[in-house]
Amino acid sequence: MAGIYLHIPFCKKACVYCDFHFSTLARDRVKMPSILLKEASLRRDYLQRKQLDTIYFGGGTPSVLGPKILQEILDGLKAHFQWDASAEITIEANPDDLNEDFFKALRDTEINRLSIGIQSFNDADLALMNRAHNARESRLCLELAHKYGFANSTIDLIYALPNQSEKDWQMQMAELLRYELPHFSAYALTVEPKTVLAHWVKQGKLKIEDEVAARHFELLQEFAKEEGYEHYELSNFALAGHRSKHNHAYWEGSSYLGLGPSAHSYNGHARHWNISNNHLYMQKIEAGDLALEEELLTEEARYNEWLMVSLRLEQGLDISRLNLFSKDIQNSFWTSFERQRKIGNLVQEGNRVYIPASKRFFSDGIAAELFHIND
Repeated sequence: MAGIYLHIPFCKKACVYCDFHFSTLARDRVKMPSILLKEASLRRDYLQRKQLDTIYFGGGTPSVLGPKILQEILDGLKAHFQWDASAEITIEANPDDLNEDFFKALRDTEINRLSIGIQSFNDADLALMNRAHNARESRLCLELAHKYGFANSTIDLIYALPNQSEKDWQMQMAELLRYELPHFSAYALTVEPKTVLAHWVKQGKLKIEDEVAARHFELLQEFAKEEGYEHYELSNFALAGHRSKHNHAYWEGSSYLGLGPSAHSYNGHARHWNISNNHLYMQKIEAGDLALEEELLTEEARYNEWLMVSLRLEQGLDISRLNLFSKDIQNSFWTSFERQRKIGNLVQEGNRVYIPASKRFFSDGIAAELFHIND
């Protein structure tokens, strides 16, 4: 598999969960599409001319470019890459951007999947997280998605919020059934440093409890099982045939090309990322230069990343891939595996090693116990 990730670095409002904070400059929005396409021409061989399976518009708020410009970007990419009608083409968007006019225009593009940052259907939760939208807008955009043929959508929800009871969390999950969503992601609340939320936690105004997060995760597992969702990755759930192709490619170590400021790329051997400054990025690309940095992955780094990602997946890891690593790393794996197996954190079935459902909440910590670290 091969995919393209386009990082559109515009955000209407700095909020708790923004990864990047860029000033929204009209000049940059006008120039960015042509710059992205020029970078595509400079890096057209990065994926070794493989046919694309996925294209993903993400980053800040890619919807600010509008459907017409997004389609112009797709048309421009066709000069450098090939994909067919089965390719998954996704755009990230916030509920307050998805009005009826937007959907009418989006229907005329090749975009066939939406990833909507809903996070909660509760206004108090949204206010706590400093989100720009409200619960009414969340529900309306999902109704419009169905109306205009975008039933293949995914949303994200946050659990273990302060003062969120078990009943509150169950009501959030019930909304998924109301809109017949084939895919969703769910994440425990994390408090980013230097945010209002972090300040409130430090002052004792809010309390984040690991026990609550663990219980909410159990309820999440029960809900998924009862309603037929495959819990195929630690934070991702899908009805049959609706797993995210784009994210699954990341988790399986497939190659992908990232275009735009801060975008990351991976070719199986090295990781590359573009500089984050909009102006400097555009200046370099306009001059015909690449605006990226490179990290050649050591064997140890590739091994540790493989462990971390694979053990988040329902099927776990394929131990036949251990043959790709040195004997020292293989011996380290089996020693650590045996310790974790004895305490019930890992199970082996044939070539599969996976974390049992009762321990999946602790997946990242269990994977870390298997890391190979050179002193």
